[in-house]
Amino acid sequence: MTSTRTAFLPAEWYPQSAVQLTWPHEGTDWAPMLHEVTACYVRIATEIALRERLLIVTPNPQEVSQLLHEHLPQEAFANISLHEIPTNDTWARDHGFITILSSEGPRLLDFRFNGWGLKFPANLDNQICRNMMKQHVLQGSYEDHLDFVLEGGSIESDGEGTILTTSQCLLAPNRNEPLTRDEIEKKILTYLRADRILWLHHGYLAGDDTDSHIDTLARLCPNNTIAYVKCTDMQDEHFPELHLMEEELRSLRTLEGLPYFLVPLPMAAPVYDDEGQRLPATYANFLIINGAVLMPTYGNAKLDQAATLQLQKAFPGYEIIGINCRPLILQHGSLHCCTMQFPRGVI
Repeated sequence: MTSTRTAFLPAEWYPQSAVQLTWPHEGTDWAPMLHEVTACYVRIATEIALRERLLIVTPNPQEVSQLLHEHLPQEAFANISLHEIPTNDTWARDHGFITILSSEGPRLLDFRFNGWGLKFPANLDNQICRNMMKQHVLQGSYEDHLDFVLEGGSIESDGEGTILTTSQCLLAPNRNEPLTRDEIEKKILTYLRADRILWLHHGYLAGDDTDSHIDTLARLCPNNTIAYVKCTDMQDEHFPELHLMEEELRSLRTLEGLPYFLVPLPMAAPVYDDEGQRLPATYANFLIINGAVLMPTYGNAKLDQAATLQLQKAFPGYEIIGINCRPLILQHGSLHCCTMQFPRGVI
């Protein structure tokens, strides 16, 4: 659906001009497993660049260019531009621009990224957007919101004025204290040119550093649809909270006052790190691109296939492409977390 609003935060399925990846390197937490995670990024890069432009942020553009030239088909490699920028880490969803489309042209919103509430260093990542503007990579007006912490993974938009989010993240310590919920809501509605926020107060995944980003739990999809993580194992630690989240989703209404069409995604099989800590594997962390949905998989063929079939219900006419994201989940993130899309008109 194309919005008739004069300014709006487009849904992720709005036609895109490009996607950003921020590439892993030896100076990031990926250092001990750089080969494995780089192979995952190469696969993601290939699928994106076969369909649209791909912007890669990296402090080592020559090295990454040589790698991609060796592994990507020429038609994909030709769709890639590399931008030399220093980085702390790779989570483009949370340090990348949030783009508003308006009658005056794109507005590139630069919010403060503080490592999910001061958990991790983010001094370099917090400057990536400004460095991209200096390199004239993007078309649009820069909008400075560096006095407000907001991560792209914490919000979902339907492109029609509705934002879906979680109170556990947006009201978490070390984000925007001492602002109240009402003050935070007012700022978000103003900045994102939105009409309303739908708050979820339940739902979490063990090992999630983001304080329950919405893109790990429930995602807005076309045609008033929400795809969400459903836990059916009553012995799983997540069952009580995800069951309560499901009840909240059932109570939500569209702007027309109708219930949303809910598509449950299976709970991913448990994945653990070397210390035995559970990691936040989730099929909800998919990326929508032009004509396709890139869906993370975690090595369980039965569940991966079930998730694919469910996601196809939310995205009829789209190609659902599974990408093995077990390397990504070892650093507590997944496919959507490491990407940020730009709508048509920004490149």
